[in-house]
Amino acid sequence: MLTLLLLGIPFLAALILFAPKDRGWKNLALIFSLVEFVVSLVAFVIYKQNPASELLHFKAVWIKSLGINFDVSINALSLLMILLTTFLIPIIILSTYKKGVKTSNKFLGLILAFQMAVIGVFMANDGFLFYIFWEITLIPVYLICLLWGGENRSKVTLKFFIYTLIGSLFMLVGLIMLYHHTNVNGLKSWDIQALYAAGRSLDFAQQGLIFWFIFIAFAVKIPIFPFHTWQPDTYVDAPIQGTMILSGIMLKMATFGAIKWLLPMVPLGVQEWGTTVMVLAIIGIVYTSIIALGQNEYKRFNAYISLAHVAVIAAAIFSGTHQGIQGSIMLMLAHGINTVGLFFISEILFRKTGTTMMDEMGGIRQQNGNFSTLFLIIVLGVVALPLTSGFIGEFLSLIGIYQFNPYFAAVAGLSIIFGAVYMLRIFQKIMLGESKNENFVFGKLEPSENIVLIIISIAIIGLGVYPAILNDIAETAAYEALLNIK
Repeated sequence: MLTLLLLGIPFLAALILFAPKDRGWKNLALIFSLVEFVVSLVAFVIYKQNPASELLHFKAVWIKSLGINFDVSINALSLLMILLTTFLIPIIILSTYKKGVKTSNKFLGLILAFQMAVIGVFMANDGFLFYIFWEITLIPVYLICLLWGGENRSKVTLKFFIYTLIGSLFMLVGLIMLYHHTNVNGLKSWDIQALYAAGRSLDFAQQGLIFWFIFIAFAVKIPIFPFHTWQPDTYVDAPIQGTMILSGIMLKMATFGAIKWLLPMVPLGVQEWGTTVMVLAIIGIVYTSIIALGQNEYKRFNAYISLAHVAVIAAAIFSGTHQGIQGSIMLMLAHGINTVGLFFISEILFRKTGTTMMDEMGGIRQQNGNFSTLFLIIVLGVVALPLTSGFIGEFLSLIGIYQFNPYFAAVAGLSIIFGAVYMLRIFQKIMLGESKNENFVFGKLEPSENIVLIIISIAIIGLGVYPAILNDIAETAAYEALLNIK
């Protein structure tokens, strides 16, 4: 029941918002998104009481002749991703409340349509259904970036669309190959357990081939070096809400998919190629961190530091260790919250200063100390300072990578040093010193802007001070993942 509600509420909201409407569409979208968040909290409470509750599972025959079922459920991993999504979507909608933001009822309808599809990705237990939801997420994001993006939106969005579509087609080929090796009572099936069994029945070479077919789709979406070239331009040219969706939520589809689908389906393929993936991820950590240090444009800077952090997540996942997977899940949550905060700040800075070039800013702390404090909290969360959201995930991730290979952990650990350098550097350039313009007045933030930054700051501190509320579920998710792998 709850699974259908989680899919139905944003779907209904999107349909309503797509209809012609003169006023009140922002409030309507926010109300629907908050209702969705409440439903996810109900799912959280039910899961804590009884993880096997029927309220968390729905299954119906869809296309019987092809062995396709509409099978959705909530387990530990999907619950955390759903909580992250339903927490961030109201924040993203609230970010449109400030003056001067060009949106429409259809813009917010596309955001809620994306929410429906991405929650479907997190709950699907049928390979065909998973692929359908995976592809549907691309449509609203593409339209948001294309219709409301920057000057280069057509070229940049087309590149993003082609990259992700080709990657998805590779995944489809891999799933079809697995499907043809399934056998459930003499019939083919797209059921996730049937696909697990089919993948494990294949030899070393076959699993390696399927590994790359599916991994490419995830590598593009995360993105992992060298599949990342679409990301910086897209993050810069997309409207800020589109960038929040891409960085805060959409890339989690791939890291989630790697844990739930890839690792258990082709364990021999992971055994053969997992080290290669870790090497690519670790190269990405160092490479993107160095590039970030040289950036002056704030949104592009955010894009590269996002790449560095998701590379740590990818390396932790493919370490195949309990602490690594648990840490990667917690880091996904922290990254989603932190990166949405960073990109929202870019919108505030542009509105107040008329630029996103950091060397043209400075002295903002003297004019608005409250904004400076909230910005600093987000900076410390990104740096993974103890008692902030990023710490527990980064700590466990590095432990997991160390258990796999101490030398890999040593290089991956540079992310902490790089992170402190580039984050404190931008805080100094933007907030401290003197303003480059003597007549510049930063002024107060709008109420909606204060609310968004306060909520994000509370989440960063709350998850850092008391991570157990979600870390216990992440530990269960890691245990379940490793159980499926074995």
